Amino acid sequence: MRLPLLALVAKEPAHGYELKQALEQTFGAAYPQANIGQIYVTLGRLEQNGLIKGEDVSDSKRPKRVYEITDAGRKVLADWFAEPTEAPKVRDEFFAKLVLAPATGVTDRLTLINQQRRHYLNAMRGLSKLAASEDRNNRIAHLMIEGAMLHLQADLDWLERCQEELE
Repeated sequence: MRLPLLALVAKEPAHGYELKQALEQTFGAAYPQANIGQIYVTLGRLEQNGLIKGEDVSDSKRPKRVYEITDAGRKVLADWFAEPTEAPKVRDEFFAKLVLAPATGVTDRLTLINQQRRHYLNAMRGLSKLAASEDRNNRIAHLMIEGAMLHLQADLDWLERCQEELE
């Protein structure tokens, strides 16, 4: 949450509750909902690390701390955007289970594959429900959900390949 919050503060100065709303409006239900306490703790750490600076302001209701990005924060954000995101890992926990299970006598490969397949299919159903409940105008949320579903479909295809090769 640290870097997405930093990116939102880079867009415009804001206080914690505005940042929570911005996360929710931008990503919709596809992004894990942030706890306001978690947001304020993260903002405190960003400020402590010199990536944002806060200023207490008062309005008619109650005082708020409005944050804006610092030069150091812009540098960290630029570095984040410039660095590619991790590729899928070759060392996969499920594959380790699949390879090691037969020797243990605890379970067999087909049971593991079917269990994992059910798990992925349930996850896809959950994502389909999430997509149906999400505002149609929130293209960002729909793209995130679609990406997750495509990854799951690839994982399902890979399970089929494992079953063909190992059984």
